[in-house]
This record gives sequence, C-alpha cells and structure tokens, in this order.
Amino acid sequence: MANILRNDQVVVIAGKFKGQTGRVLRLVTDKDRVLVEGVGLIKKHVKPNPQRNIKGGIAEQESPIHISNVALMDSNGKPTRIGFRVSDSKRERVAKSTGEVIALPKRK
Repeated sequence: MANILRNDQVVVIAGKFKGQTGRVLRLVTDKDRVLVEGVGLIKKHVKPNPQRNIKGGIAEQESPIHISNVALMDSNGKPTRIGFRVSDSKRERVAKSTGEVIALPKRK
C-alpha cells in the first residue's frame, strides 16, 4: 500500500507550487510522480480533431509533480506524514502529527 493514493487531498510542500492544495487525480508509479488537480498547470498546444470533438488552440492541463513534493492533508488541513498501524488484523493509515486514522479515499 502506498502512502498517497488516488483521490487523497494533498498539499504541495516544496517547489514552484508550494502551498497549493488539491486532489490526486493519477499516480505515475514508475516515475514517482502524481497528478494533482489544479496544481502545476501548463499550456499545451492542441490540434483540432473533429472526430473526437476537440477544438484546437491552447489548452491548460496539469503536469505531474514528484511525489516527494506533496504531503497528505490531515483533518485540520495541515500537511502530515503517514504511518501504518495494524489493529484488528487490518492495516490502516495513521497521521504522524495527530495520531488519528486516515480513511482510505472513496472510489468513484
């Protein structure tokens, strides 16, 4: 089990986008990167494609940032490190700062 999972609320703790928060959209595990909603926006030139109903022009999209630059947000909205604890034969994520159990993100 990874520390940060899809649909987790995270805060960027280092780099150009420090202080911004968002939801994890995708994990790129082979490159240790995450795609965070609304963070790391770049402009991309897009060709029009009428078959896919795509207009051409300049589109903004998120770019992946390194997983070491994000931290999970606890219930207070502050960044926290994550530990694991086994209770009742279940492995659960625990916030290091407060000690409270962090629920797994909801699947869509």
